[in-house]
Amino acid sequence: MRQKLQTLKDFLVAWTVRHAEDKNAKWWLFGLSFAESSFFPVPPDVLLVAILMTRERIRAFYYAAITTAGSVLGGLFGYAIGYFFFQTVGVWLVGTYHLEAQMVIVQKLFVDNAFFAIFVAAFTPIPYKVFTIAAGLFGISLPTLIIASILGRGGRFFAVAAIMRFFGGHISRVLYRYFNLISLALVILVGIALYFFITH
Repeated sequence: MRQKLQTLKDFLVAWTVRHAEDKNAKWWLFGLSFAESSFFPVPPDVLLVAILMTRERIRAFYYAAITTAGSVLGGLFGYAIGYFFFQTVGVWLVGTYHLEAQMVIVQKLFVDNAFFAIFVAAFTPIPYKVFTIAAGLFGISLPTLIIASILGRGGRFFAVAAIMRFFGGHISRVLYRYFNLISLALVILVGIALYFFITH
């Protein structure tokens, strides 16, 4: 089952990249960002990077804003799945993507600090849909979800856009290969900045 899911994901990634130079690329990007935050397995970074490898690189931050908006709105849809439909749709999604262990981890993180958990979720390997669905399931407040999503997802996508905008397409392979490591470094830097901001 996992092998079939990975094969499907690889197919969807290839299909997504083919739309990078489509005249409706921004709408594909918005739709993918929305879907990935609630039910779809392919992260929007794949299409965002592919688009920014074209002549559209000059508008990197415009596309980062589209990705962020789609992701935040998709997160609200994921929240609705967790809040209203977890026993049907939510359970099916968790089972289909084998996210049971991640749901347990996220529940513990929410107990400690829901805002920081959602914020950091944007930079972790755990699919963001787990956090949005879990936020609805465990009754996290909507303002917490929205603000943390804007800051976290925006930080992630604008970081990708900045790297592509200023370093160009040749950096894309490095970005793909070491994205989780780069994301972890960003989380640490943001955490340090927040610590000094709060304590000084």
